[in-house]
Amino acid sequence: MAVILLTGFDPFDGAARNPSMEAVRTVAAGYDGPHDLAIATLPVSFARAAALLRDTIARHSPDAVVCTGLAGGSDRITVERVGVNLMDARIPDNDGAQPVDEPSDPDGPAARFATLPTKRLVRRLTDAGLPARLSLSAGSYVCNHVLYTALSVVPRGVPAGFVHLPWSRSTAPAGAFFLDDEDIARSVRLVVDHCLDDDDDAPGGSLW
Repeated sequence: MAVILLTGFDPFDGAARNPSMEAVRTVAAGYDGPHDLAIATLPVSFARAAALLRDTIARHSPDAVVCTGLAGGSDRITVERVGVNLMDARIPDNDGAQPVDEPSDPDGPAARFATLPTKRLVRRLTDAGLPARLSLSAGSYVCNHVLYTALSVVPRGVPAGFVHLPWSRSTAPAGAFFLDDEDIARSVRLVVDHCLDDDDDAPGGSLW
């Protein structure tokens, strides 16, 4: 069986909970899918998240890497297509670091493309009745840094990518858009189950 590494994040910016971490744990607790699942909770720290991700990939030698994180202002599940070589933090991370216009890797390319079947995953999600779209920017905070790092360290041929999640019902602050907790977990499970689909990605530009 293929080994899939699935990651979420600790809470940050004063929140008590992070729906990505909780969805990862929910999926792992009841996982009976076609793969072996390894999970990790990453700190919302530019330095520590990248280091832990590198160590975890080295330890598990996964066949695919699916990272997840919170996009609190989003009303959809967003499958990220591009990680950029940029750290530009609007708020400090959980270590108090706030890089501005710094590269994730001074020796790396300007961007790296996710190697998950991104368009197919969006179609899987929307076919399942979940609000989802393809995204061309993972931002410039720790989520993007993790995506860029994952793509830089996985061996050639190992798919890797990132999925941004909205707030869940149980974690959302007042007035924020949310999805039911079950739908957040279901979306993560669908991505895990289909991250190794080897059919051609959907043709043409994004429809979402």
